[in-house]
Amino acid sequence: MTTLALERRTTALVLIDLMPRIIALDTAPLSGPEVLKRCVALAKATRSVGGLVVNVRVERPGVDVQPEGSGFAPELDPQPGDVEIVKHTVGAFHQTGLDDVLRARGIRTVVLAGIATNFGVESTGRIADEHGYDTVYVTDAMTGLHAHAHEFAVSYIFPRFGTTCTGTQYVAALSPE
Repeated sequence: MTTLALERRTTALVLIDLMPRIIALDTAPLSGPEVLKRCVALAKATRSVGGLVVNVRVERPGVDVQPEGSGFAPELDPQPGDVEIVKHTVGAFHQTGLDDVLRARGIRTVVLAGIATNFGVESTGRIADEHGYDTVYVTDAMTGLHAHAHEFAVSYIFPRFGTTCTGTQYVAALSPE
């Protein structure tokens, strides 16, 4: 990891699938509640410097009633200016309007966290890279369905598609000089 430099006005924190039914899954290396707590702190830090927070959740396509716990976790406490995206696939870009929203706001850097590392987070990161965004993965604010899958994504996949950092490094890079 090299020194992380972020322009807070052109950076979006994209939080993946922080929904009660996903947070409750058996995950590793962190529990869902641990990831939620860390993501809430990242969102607060992002908003405090005028950055954009994007909350993404999944809905099952072709289902009249979504499973219980399919809304955003109440701890996320959406604020005016936040963006909410509903996806119907693993990644957050396909037919959601996310790319249009980000481009309209001048976003150049997408910072990813959430659940699950090797599904929604990785898929969204790969497509962010394909769309030309600088992509940052906050590796201690995400978790996988299995520890080995999380570790593989963090150590092998993410460095090929962007920059990895900790939550502390992300917050420090957002802070004014």
